[in-house]
Amino acid sequence: MDSKLAAYITLVCTSAVLNLSILVFTYWRRHYYTNIANLFMWNTLTSMIYCFGYAFSLTSTSLEQLRFWNIVQYAGMPFFPPLGLMFVMQYLGYKITRKRIIALLTMPCITFLINVTNESHHFYYRIYDIHSVLGAPYSEIEYGAWFAVHNIYIFCCMLAALLLLLSRWKETVSVYRSQLFALICGQLLPIMTAFLLFIGVTPDGIDPVPMVIWFSSVLYLWSITSSRMLSIMPIAKETIFNSMNDGVIVLNDTYQLIEYNQACKSMFSELDRSTLGQPFDQVWYMLTDQSFPVQLDTISDKLNVTIHQGNYIYQLRISMLQQSNNNSGLLIIFTDITELHTLQQKLEHQAYYDDLTQIYNRRAFFQKSEQSLMKAKGELSSFVIILFDIDFFKKVNDTYGHQTGDQMLVHVAQICKAEMGEHILFARYGGEEFVLALPGYTLAEGENFANYLRFCIEQKPLVENEKLVTITSSFGVSVTTGAVEETIHQLLHKADEALYAAKRAGRNQVRVFNEKYEYVE
Repeated sequence: MDSKLAAYITLVCTSAVLNLSILVFTYWRRHYYTNIANLFMWNTLTSMIYCFGYAFSLTSTSLEQLRFWNIVQYAGMPFFPPLGLMFVMQYLGYKITRKRIIALLTMPCITFLINVTNESHHFYYRIYDIHSVLGAPYSEIEYGAWFAVHNIYIFCCMLAALLLLLSRWKETVSVYRSQLFALICGQLLPIMTAFLLFIGVTPDGIDPVPMVIWFSSVLYLWSITSSRMLSIMPIAKETIFNSMNDGVIVLNDTYQLIEYNQACKSMFSELDRSTLGQPFDQVWYMLTDQSFPVQLDTISDKLNVTIHQGNYIYQLRISMLQQSNNNSGLLIIFTDITELHTLQQKLEHQAYYDDLTQIYNRRAFFQKSEQSLMKAKGELSSFVIILFDIDFFKKVNDTYGHQTGDQMLVHVAQICKAEMGEHILFARYGGEEFVLALPGYTLAEGENFANYLRFCIEQKPLVENEKLVTITSSFGVSVTTGAVEETIHQLLHKADEALYAAKRAGRNQVRVFNEKYEYVE
């Protein structure tokens, strides 16, 4: 055996032994690893079979031995590239389904069967013989059609795995890049060597790929032991990161977008990988046509803000990312609170609005009118309360029914709302009674406005079963000038007394309560 052949055998055996060591080590510690270790072990096993088969073939002295060890090689060699691709896919977070396994391993199975039965059809090798010049164990081969198909397939598998790894480099955080680097180099070297073999620049009669697999094995072993490749991987991060319901955006220390999760992609459909590395202000403007509502360089601690974006409402939680006591970026978490906000609005509406007329209820009136009265007192301005009800409302219910009575209440509320500005507080006080608060109005202005509403109500009868039901109403008006300390309850009491004065005077009229607490007839 010449020294060159001995060197070849040594390199191949090194690859085989390293693969065996990794396989034993991984199986021994399999309980400490995630499920991805299973694919890794299958990939290592087929690679080891390939290397051992080729190492023994280099010791062959006859064509029969060469052919036997060649078949042994093909029990591993066609399988380890697609298994490597599946390992990389699972490592990067792609789901490995049964259909994908079958699809990727069908070709290797066909290749193995065609190789084993080659003597009957010569689809794989047209000629397989001992090298006419170099002799055993060097082989002289003329390849068949299926060999080209097989080589294209395994080259595509290795290239696809490499490209997938390279595509994730930019978005992979630094803690995982050592793992990614080991996998990239582990894929790149066999591809380059296989390419050199395909173009015919490697030593004649020699397959150099098993001789370089040892380098990939060393990288994998280093990554398993030093960076815990099989126990802590980017996929672990991505599984958690992308399963979150909240949208997450990660910015670096120069406020460039470096990562986002699937929930964020769902919130902002135009967000894609092309935006990675771009200034976040530009990305946000591209997504929303608006400037980001927070000045990022002013954030020194956690910040909570609420933003409205289209039909959605988000709560933003922004916090600094710390690394070695230095600011290393920002974490922005988007929580969709649209449904919660809608529910809060609904509950607030139910708490402060009358179900029938959809105007403020008694509770809302007291809360808002007291605030308005305090403001009027502070400004020393007048404040008017108007209390009115529908005349003979009980008779309407008795004559036409409660449904018509409800329609009349809604009708009156709509008439009044149409005549009011936003500065007037209008509410259903109870039953057929309504109340208004008019900040800044004088007593005369309040009386005039009450008369105007009374006139509007009278001029717009309710249509019931093609009949017109005339509506009249009685009003009581009270006022405070701001110089006297009076409460809403006191003003309502005065307006109520004025209202009853209007009723006693014959209804369908307005009465005011003067400063001497006497009725003005």
